[in-house]
Amino acid sequence: MSTISLYETILVISTAVVSFVYHMHLYVKVHRDPLTTAIGITNHARHMWVEGIIRDKRDILAVQTLRNQVIAATFLASTAILISLGSFSAAFRPGVFMEASHTLNLLGTKTEALWMFKLMLLGILFFVTFFNFSLCIRYYNHVGFMINTFQSNDATVSAEAVTQVLNHGALHYTIGMRGFYLSVPLALWLFGPVWMLAGNLILVAIVYRLDREA
Repeated sequence: MSTISLYETILVISTAVVSFVYHMHLYVKVHRDPLTTAIGITNHARHMWVEGIIRDKRDILAVQTLRNQVIAATFLASTAILISLGSFSAAFRPGVFMEASHTLNLLGTKTEALWMFKLMLLGILFFVTFFNFSLCIRYYNHVGFMINTFQSNDATVSAEAVTQVLNHGALHYTIGMRGFYLSVPLALWLFGPVWMLAGNLILVAIVYRLDREA
């Protein structure tokens, strides 16, 4: 690792710090003042939706809504695992693309080992993304059974219990989407740390706005 330039180290650490600080801020905001964030608003909306489904026994609406969510999560999970496998494959087959990326690398280190590490890190990120979307599908499938029992005297299938499982699935969906978002600066790192930092700053600005709109 001694071959990594000082500029590369500073810019990569700066990118990581910006992302970490923003998401810690979001975490605190969600727990202290949830209704000022998109995550808190949608969690509250899902709770009202579950209560309405159970109260009115609208099982067809519940199944259709959950089916749409599962289809979306399945597509994104499939996409993530394909990109992950493609990244791992490309990491061990450096060629013209590596040479082209090095020409745009302004201040970073230009070594084959680091380039392979970047691709493998990108592959790991998409593998984690795939794992989260898979868990999302798992929770949504559980909700499909729980929400159609209509047992008002059973705490395990109460509106609160169903909402908790549904929100667990939604949380993994959100984490999976963050994986796609974070892949942008990580992919830009292939062309140099300057592009990585610039892409991350733009991404944080966009996500900051999205996290405050339902």
